[in-house]
Amino acid sequence: MIVHGHRISLALGLLMAPCIGFAQQLDNTQIMTTLGQVKAAAPAVDVALLVEEANANVGKGIATLPNWNKLSQLSQLIVEIDFENNSTAIEPKSYRTVGLIADALHHPDLFRYKFLIVGHSSATGTAKRNLELSQKRADAINEALSTTFAVSPDRLFSVGAGEEWPIDPGHPESADNRRVQLINLGLLK
Repeated sequence: MIVHGHRISLALGLLMAPCIGFAQQLDNTQIMTTLGQVKAAAPAVDVALLVEEANANVGKGIATLPNWNKLSQLSQLIVEIDFENNSTAIEPKSYRTVGLIADALHHPDLFRYKFLIVGHSSATGTAKRNLELSQKRADAINEALSTTFAVSPDRLFSVGAGEEWPIDPGHPESADNRRVQLINLGLLK
């Protein structure tokens, strides 16, 4: 029996960044270069407030909310991560990609930074279910990075955005909208 996975993009940063790469071309240098592009005046992001706003705006959109809009000022890299259908189980073939990300996060150039993992979904279920699934998938990446790949959990934060922030708003049910973003939040304090 063949299990069909959902194509999930693990985006490092947001959609306006200069570097976009897919799993087939991904390497540590690309990850480190993209995540290392931190602006001195990057906005402070309150993760608890992001979670609160996402939960309060289910079905209403979040991209234009002031705290979520701050994230658009941070960098991005998109890679593919596959999950089992309607599940938080990372497909075995995607662990190599998660491992490459972990290797980059262990590099001295990135070791002093903290990261936000934002989960997203397509609009192929209820908005509430999609928000829950996106949070669980972000948590699954967080857990894989912190347990399997020994990235300090103090450096990783997770939030789900559900279907509220599509990469392809013209096609809300598109698989392109199912992704996870890893965003550099700045220096550890």
